[in-house]
Amino acid sequence: MTPGDVGTGAGEAPVADLSFTAASRELDGIVEFFERSEVDVDQLVAKLERATAIVDELDRRIRRTRAQVEELVPKLEAAGRAAEGDAGAPGGAAAATGEDEDQLF
Repeated sequence: MTPGDVGTGAGEAPVADLSFTAASRELDGIVEFFERSEVDVDQLVAKLERATAIVDELDRRIRRTRAQVEELVPKLEAAGRAAEGDAGAPGGAAAATGEDEDQLF
């Protein structure tokens, strides 16, 4: 069993199959379980395992998303600089499309 497969009961989806929102909500429910004054000892370990699996999965997704953003932002910035350069260059975007400012209206 991998951490993403941890469940606390029959029929629970593996953590890896949960959406980020569903996993966050389930984690909130587990936290509420532990905040109760009377914790069901029989469920304690299972809930802790499930919570740990959810936290690990959400952390993995956040790290992956951060890496993707860090990869994409420089590309977007470069594309923006290129677009600015094309628009300001002689014979730029208007010349490329055959449009003249006077002909726009």
